[in-house]
Parts: sequence; structure tokens; C-alpha cells
Amino acid sequence: MQKILVANRGEIAVRVIKSAKKMGIKTVAVYSVVDRNAPHVKLADEAVCIGEAPSNQSYLKGDRIIEVAKSLNVDGIHPGYGFLSENAEFAEAVEKSGLTFIGPKSKAITIMGSKLAAKDAVKAYDIPMVPGIDEAITDAPKAKEIAAQIGYPILIKASAGGGGKGMRVVQEEKDFDSQMNRAISEATSAFGDGSVFIEKYVGSPRHIEIQVMADSHGNIIHLFERECSIQRRHQKVVEEAPSAVLSEELRAKMGEAAVKVAKACDYLGAGTVEFLLDENHNFYFLEMNTRLQVEHPVTELITGVDLVELQIKVARGEQLPITQEDLKIKGHALELRVYAEDPLNDFLPSVGKLERYRLPKGEGIRVDNGIEEGMDVPIYYDPMLAKLVTYGNTREEAIELMKEAIDNYEVEGIETTLPFGKYVCEHEAFRSGNFDTHFVKKYYNPEDIKNAQENEARLAALVALQQYLKDQKKLRLPV
Repeated sequence: MQKILVANRGEIAVRVIKSAKKMGIKTVAVYSVVDRNAPHVKLADEAVCIGEAPSNQSYLKGDRIIEVAKSLNVDGIHPGYGFLSENAEFAEAVEKSGLTFIGPKSKAITIMGSKLAAKDAVKAYDIPMVPGIDEAITDAPKAKEIAAQIGYPILIKASAGGGGKGMRVVQEEKDFDSQMNRAISEATSAFGDGSVFIEKYVGSPRHIEIQVMADSHGNIIHLFERECSIQRRHQKVVEEAPSAVLSEELRAKMGEAAVKVAKACDYLGAGTVEFLLDENHNFYFLEMNTRLQVEHPVTELITGVDLVELQIKVARGEQLPITQEDLKIKGHALELRVYAEDPLNDFLPSVGKLERYRLPKGEGIRVDNGIEEGMDVPIYYDPMLAKLVTYGNTREEAIELMKEAIDNYEVEGIETTLPFGKYVCEHEAFRSGNFDTHFVKKYYNPEDIKNAQENEARLAALVALQQYLKDQKKLRLPV
């Protein structure tokens, strides 16, 4: 593989290009009109504009991307995450065009792309699953019967999607009809498929995922877990590795289960198996993401493995250069997704020009970044600007370093999730490790951030005044 095209934008495109360059592989960036001056465009060896700003006119145009790849004699296409990364038709089209799709085969994407098909595929492997139905359903009366059998509270979840869309928690039977209708409507709108399934709602879950990697020679390894329980609107914001609550025994069991899930769909490349962990530390298979995850840097830091490099090696037919026995957890890593969102205003998108944008630096600090000072934050794409990652010998060290890095991350012109990240790092529930996916609902109060910011500003003003009076006193001294 001499040249790859990165079918993505932002920080993940930059990340993939950097690993490819390290391996001596040429890179091609694709971009929309609004991204013409983006960092990934400048970093690649070649760059081609593929359309207008809306993603359905650029980054989602699979045929155009394949056409560009073939015209530039590209060997493989890396999809990153989002956009076409879990589109089985695109993966198949890449394969049929004679190019290498740097990811799993289209069959695995298809199976794991449907939560119901995924559950069906792993049945034979004795993997724990949340009690519920194993068939898609749109018939509300029948669904109500099933919900009563499972027992409330229950969770209605879209079969075809993710990201919290088409998902409704129903605490009591009287709310079932309205929530069922909402879930079907939302699923139809988001995915073109209104089918949902019903399962028991796990009340205080933690979201634990296991990174897996598989080659074409029958080798599958897991690279331990990531804790992704700090979420807003079912979307992750803070992630860490390893989890603060997993014992060695439980880690081994979950790792083994994740490898079995990968075997169940004849997996190839990097993937993530997601589990729910209840308050009694029982774990249940949730789904598999058939791509690189946003939060992959925390795994890279605790294992010393470049996951993108492994993806490329596996895609070109190489055997995995490491075994399960080679892998050990070293230290602790924490990641904050820096979104262009206002945490003081219900995390609403914040767009505008980056008047000032300076990244923190130092030992143990990594920023996977996709934007530059002076650029406008576009409204057309996911609002994530960068990922701020810290690494320390211990969890406490990684948290303290994260607080320091947030303080040194300079952003003016838009609002970001940086203050929320600091709030999380300072909260006792997070620091103690005693939290779940309801952290935001249970503890988060925007007023706390406002008060903290006001206190910091007051303190800074007092320090400045004290320094001014000191300087004035010096000036008045007789010569």
C-alpha cells in the first residue's frame, strides 16, 4: 500500500494522515468547499475538492470519492469515523472497485449495523445480553404486551441507528404509547427505518467498551477497556482508560466476550464492542462499532500501540505483530471531546470565527486537533473541534493534568465544552469513580460553572490589583 485516500475531515483525517506519513505512505485528502483551508488539506500530499459544504454533497458521496481515488492511483481508502465509515454499501463498492477498504468487510458492517442482527449473530457464543425481544417491531399493541412481560422500566431503541436517536426510556405502562410513537417517528426520520426493539432498562449503567483488532490470519486481540459513562444526550464527552471499577477478572471476561463478538461476524481490523455494566458489575452486550472510535487515543496511550498503523497493516494482509500476552496496561489516560457547544446553554451548538485558538502543550498532553485560529467553525458537520487527552502514571495524575491542560487551552470567538470538562474533573463523583451514565442528569448544574468562572475572574482581578499597587509603591520610592 503506497498511497491512501482519507475519506473524512477534521481531527480524524489529520490523525490518519500522520500515521500514514510515519509509515512512508502517501496521502490524499478530500474536502468540501468550506474546508478548503482546513489542516487535513494542508497536511496531505494531495488534496481534491469533492463538493459543496453539506455532507450529502461532499463527504457522503461515495461514488465521487472512489472516482478520485482511482484517478490518483490510490491503493486504499480509510474512512475514519462518521460519514461513510459504517456504510456497508460504500465498503462493498470500494472492494468491487479493486481498492482496499481500511476497515472490516461489508458483511460484518451489515451484521453489526443492525442491533437485532448483531444480537442474533452472537447468540451462539453465550454472551450476556440485556433481557428483551430479539425481533424488530412496529406494532404498538404487541410491543406493549412484550414490555409488560419484561417488566418496567423498559427501553425502546431504534434497530437501525445510534447516537441516542429513536431511544426512549419508559418508566410506567401509562407512558408507553406516546414514547413508542416518538421512538418510531424519530427512528424513521433519522434512519429511514422505524423498527425498534424493546429491552429491560438497566437503571444505573456504566458504559464500558472493549477495543478489538483482528487480522485476516485468524488472530483477534483485545486492547482492554475504555470507560465512556460521562455523556450528554447519549453522546460521550469524557472517556478514560482503564475503567476505575473493573477488576482483573472482570476485565479478562469482558475482553474474552469482545473477542467472541468479533469472531461471530468474521471481523477484520479495528472495532469496538460496547457493553453495559450494571450496579452489581454484571455486563451485557450492547452493540459493536465497526470502525475506529473517537476515543481511541486513550487506548493507544495505555498500550503504546498505534491503532491506525495496525489498521493499515491488517488491511494490507499482514499478520498482527502483537499477541494478547504482549499487551499490558501502563498508566491512565483521559480524553475530553472539545465540542463547539455551550455547556451553559444546554450544550447548544456554538458557531463563529475562532478569534484565538491556542493548544496546551507539555509532557503527558496530547491534542488531536482539526481546526486553526482564524477559521470559521462550520455549521454543516459534527461540532467536535479536537480531543484533549492527558496521560499519567495514575488516574489522579491524569485528572490533575487534564485540569491544567484545560486552563491552558485558549479559545475565543465560540463556546466549547472545556469548562464542562473541568467541572467533571473537579466533581467528587467522578474523582471517586462512583458515577454512571446519568452523571449529567444527577449532578450537572450550569450555574456551578458560572459561579466558578466568576470567582476565578474576581481572584484574577484581585491579583492584578495587588500587583498594580505593589508596582505603584515601587515607583514612589525616592531615588
